[in-house]
Amino acid sequence: MASGVTFDSIANKYIVGLTGGIGSGKTAVSDWFAQQGIAVVDADVIAHQIVAKGTSTLNELVVTFGDWVLDDSGNLNRQAMRDYVFNKDNALKKLEGITHPAIRLEIKRQLKSSTSPYVILSAPLLLENPDTALKSVCDRILVVDVDEATQLERASGRDGQSVEKIRAIMTKQLSRQRRLEQADDVVDNNGTFAELYAQLKPLHQSYLNFANT
Repeated sequence: MASGVTFDSIANKYIVGLTGGIGSGKTAVSDWFAQQGIAVVDADVIAHQIVAKGTSTLNELVVTFGDWVLDDSGNLNRQAMRDYVFNKDNALKKLEGITHPAIRLEIKRQLKSSTSPYVILSAPLLLENPDTALKSVCDRILVVDVDEATQLERASGRDGQSVEKIRAIMTKQLSRQRRLEQADDVVDNNGTFAELYAQLKPLHQSYLNFANT
């Protein structure tokens, strides 16, 4: 495990890994579980927290890449960073080498401190990066599934990015088929919130039962 951040000491925690492609609706799913009193450890949220203004991780990014990674307010210029790593060889690997250990450390801290019957670990790259050991710490894998057209429509509308940019992001993620092959549970999120929640209710009960045994 990189940087000595391992997950083998997380005992007595039943962890459900939640993932899905961009625009699939992972947040809607994790929000529903949170409303049931279940702790949610969100890797995306943590990824933003660890590069907040004044953090050691953000300072390391400045030292590594230059002052241009900051906006006029001293915060991370995410669009500039995103464009840079998409167009520069090895830049993404260098960025992940700085941010991933910090993300994993905070994920571990939050998992260990959770007190709900089970924990949702939401991570968009849960299945993409086996070296992070995130998948291995999960007792079950829940995939939020939508078709490609829905992904493109939702993600471009939400993020204000072009369909072409969203499609480029999708090509860097695990394919829909490979993601589904690794799922223990799948929810179809092509429909309404009501239809989504109807699928989540029995899963919640199952996870409670699994956690108790």
